[in-house]
Amino acid sequence: MSPSNKQRPIIAHSNPMSPISETYRTLRTNIQYSGVDGEIRTLMVTSASPWEGKSTTIDNLAVVYAQTDKKVLLIDADLRKPTAHRTFGLSNRTGLTDVLTRQAEVEEALKETDIPGLYVMTCGTLPPNPSEILGSLRMKELLERLKQEFDVILVDTPPVLAVSDAQVVATQCDGVVLVVNAGGVKRELVQKARDSLQFVHARVLGVVLNKVARKDAKMNTYYDYSS
Repeated sequence: MSPSNKQRPIIAHSNPMSPISETYRTLRTNIQYSGVDGEIRTLMVTSASPWEGKSTTIDNLAVVYAQTDKKVLLIDADLRKPTAHRTFGLSNRTGLTDVLTRQAEVEEALKETDIPGLYVMTCGTLPPNPSEILGSLRMKELLERLKQEFDVILVDTPPVLAVSDAQVVATQCDGVVLVVNAGGVKRELVQKARDSLQFVHARVLGVVLNKVARKDAKMNTYYDYSS
């Protein structure tokens, strides 16, 4: 592994016995049980707006999935502000966009992490046309191919209301989780984001309320089935 930046800690890995780590395991279980009508193999995690914690959520979720002895792949499909390479201390020289534009083979873009069972496909070269690349037939074919190798695939995308990328990717995944900063985003924006996903017939599994005040909840993250 060739780190390009200092690796950032992931609490589910660095402190797996913490209450927050347990919350991510609860989220994993809720997602698994929401797949009664079909197994959730490809899961997209997004948010309504920036800075709501979607990348932190998906990074920790990837770790707790790997802790169940599954072979897990985290794809950084945020082709505008990617973070996975920094979080896991990986090179971003070759990644998703390079595979989709046929500049690299899939094997070159799959990077093993220090966490057993967890692999990452970083963003790669930042493209001028993210939505078109993510909506390509090549992207659909790539996900189908990767499903033959991995038990669970988690896809990080830009916020729904910022650009159309998330809507495009949502149509190619088995389910979507929307991360919401409980005290930092207006309810109407969350509703608009959910409506945007449902407009493209995405399967919205639920909403993760992030940064919930401790006086309101015992945990920092809560999985809401109301959607």
